[in-house]
Amino acid sequence: MLKGFRDFILRGNVVDMAVGVIIGAAFNAVVSSLVKDIFNPLIASTVGKPDFGGFAFTFHGGKFAVGDVLDAVISFLIVATVVYFGVVMPMQWLLARVQAKKEPPPPNTRNCPECLSEIPNAAKRCAHCGQAVEPVQPVPATA
Repeated sequence: MLKGFRDFILRGNVVDMAVGVIIGAAFNAVVSSLVKDIFNPLIASTVGKPDFGGFAFTFHGGKFAVGDVLDAVISFLIVATVVYFGVVMPMQWLLARVQAKKEPPPPNTRNCPECLSEIPNAAKRCAHCGQAVEPVQPVPATA
């Protein structure tokens, strides 16, 4: 019973997910600070308040806090922008560099001119129909 639990906990995807949650929490602290210390003062300089939390209206006794929704949307857009330009784009660039397009190796087979069966390049006779064929010399790889 405990062996199965240990195997579950030490499985790669569980550990990766735990690391992702921890990194996400740390990233959340950075983004929250960015919003609180940089973007809220910018909003305050244009609107006069540090955030949109004061924007609300009352309708039939119910208070609709539109400003809180705007604050959440702005925070989401900031997080999405930082994640895209700070994480996704650099990772795409790095993966493109690492996985540079490699030329596929030349094929090791060719088609028989008589029966169109696939035969090795070095073959002198087709194994399917017995037709004599010229062997193809392998092309040396360029480095």
